[in-house]
Amino acid sequence: MNIIINVKWDNEASVYIAICDELGLALESESYDDLIQRVKDAVPELLELNHIQGCTSMCFLTSERRVACA
Repeated sequence: MNIIINVKWDNEASVYIAICDELGLALESESYDDLIQRVKDAVPELLELNHIQGCTSMCFLTSERRVACA
């Protein structure tokens, strides 16, 4: 079983956001690397709390951050 974590950049708040509805995960951080580490730290506890077994990997689906310059 794979867990898919959606990671997006929020321009208004200037933070990266990680969401996984299956686990009830919603985290944010100003740094992408910090966010990924926070997710890795949180997922094992969320798996246990949600009684989910057999998770073999986490996949991060990241939407690309685009910056327009004029």
